[in-house]
Amino acid sequence: MFRLACRARDAQRSKVKGMAMGKKHKDGKRQKSKKKDQTEYTVVDLSPALTQAARSMRTVLSRNLLESGLYAGQDGVIVLLAESDGMTAGGLAQKLGVKAPTMTRTIGRMEAQGFLERKADAEDARLTKVYLTELGRGSVKAIEMASSACDRMATQEFSEKEIRNLVRLLKAIDGNLQSAAIPLDEPEEI
Repeated sequence: MFRLACRARDAQRSKVKGMAMGKKHKDGKRQKSKKKDQTEYTVVDLSPALTQAARSMRTVLSRNLLESGLYAGQDGVIVLLAESDGMTAGGLAQKLGVKAPTMTRTIGRMEAQGFLERKADAEDARLTKVYLTELGRGSVKAIEMASSACDRMATQEFSEKEIRNLVRLLKAIDGNLQSAAIPLDEPEEI
């Protein structure tokens, strides 16, 4: 309860701070202040901030991809197949960190949209592999452009050094969490 009250207080501060952030320029538009955020954050602020930033990034990227007919999560499938065409659904699921049934539904939807096709493996007919169609290969450029626009929006007013540090820190966080993660497929030992 205390954390919720603190977050509500911080949100109100941000709102008030946001309103007073810039001075009016002579044309009547507000100028953004270059002052750094002076709020003292602690480790308890990390998870909510990171989760919200990831949601916002995903929302903007999804909006940018709508024009190409892609939905959230489909871009990752296309990018992986563009790097290594002919993967199994299980391989895609593992690389993208989703469950196999989720990947199977995604592949089915993308196949119906014309981005992918499934074919029996030439060496082992028991395996079905997923391949990009011409439409799928053509969407790689749209994904790159949408991602780039999202990246620019997310890092506006960041220096190159700040961007490098942010990426380095996010990769370190991911590495820490990946090494501590318990695989979902294996039962815990008691």
